[in-house]
Amino acid sequence: MTDIHPQLQQDCLIIGHFPLSRLLLNKDANYPWFVLVPDRENISEIHQLTEADQQQLMRESSYLSAVLAEQFGADKMNVAAIGNVVPQLHIHHIVRYKDDIAWPSPVWGKYPSALYSADQLERILLELKNLKLQNFEYEI
Repeated sequence: MTDIHPQLQQDCLIIGHFPLSRLLLNKDANYPWFVLVPDRENISEIHQLTEADQQQLMRESSYLSAVLAEQFGADKMNVAAIGNVVPQLHIHHIVRYKDDIAWPSPVWGKYPSALYSADQLERILLELKNLKLQNFEYEI
């Protein structure tokens, strides 16, 4: 498996993997925030993936977005591949609510991160395990 960039390792917990991508949970408890990282070396842009991997990434991202939106009752899903700080290709999937602290602005740099308590982290990981995501294997 491809190494996860150190910044992503610092900011996230590795939860598991789909056929192409690792799934991470961002440690910022202000928002349910997940990150897909394709398991491919030296890729920083979606267009650098093979066509088959591009299609698989889109399937995984769309599926994850739909499941998260339903499970967490999202008002809006923010899905983005930015990569200005972390060059490794990664796709953010952030559940947004009209009453979250940053709404309607982007979440980056708006407010300090709020760390999950042990109970909150256990609850969100249990919710994920209860989802029984298709083609997903847990690593936690």
